[in-house]
Amino acid sequence: MPGMGDPRFAPSVIVMCSHDAEHAMGIVINKPKDEVTLKEVLSHLGLDAQPDLGARPVMDGGPVRQERGYVLHTDDYAAKEGTQTVAPGISLTATREVLEAVARVNANAPKQFVLALGCSGWGAGQLEDELKENAWLVVDTDDAIIFGAPHEDKWARAIRSLGFDPAQLSDTAGRA
Repeated sequence: MPGMGDPRFAPSVIVMCSHDAEHAMGIVINKPKDEVTLKEVLSHLGLDAQPDLGARPVMDGGPVRQERGYVLHTDDYAAKEGTQTVAPGISLTATREVLEAVARVNANAPKQFVLALGCSGWGAGQLEDELKENAWLVVDTDDAIIFGAPHEDKWARAIRSLGFDPAQLSDTAGRA
């Protein structure tokens, strides 16, 4: 929401990857890291990127575990270990194997993907409390928003998917 007190999340689109009574974890998909490209990440891992992937941005997935990579991707890819279903058609893999497949652009690579460094995390009950305080809007997953560009439009597109214009949102919450 516009009144989010934490500047790290304003305005963010987060794909929730896991949520249970103990914790919640998600990946920010609309904040490219200015200083990092996919080619640089792959090179750091000793992998050569195909030329068409080189300048592809890497997302700032959130303030937790910034040194770790997370790949949100279409469900046409699954690692031997480490791939979890996030939503119908969307999976998450946080292993080197998915980056090797992406670098090779072979038949095993996911058709669409987003690489993020870091994730967003909440402790037991924290996300539920923030939802009660109207800090977040919840929308259905949408491949066009997750994998589409431009990144600066994803927040507004997500809000429009609820049927209203982002300009209609207030930065203060209330109860009637």
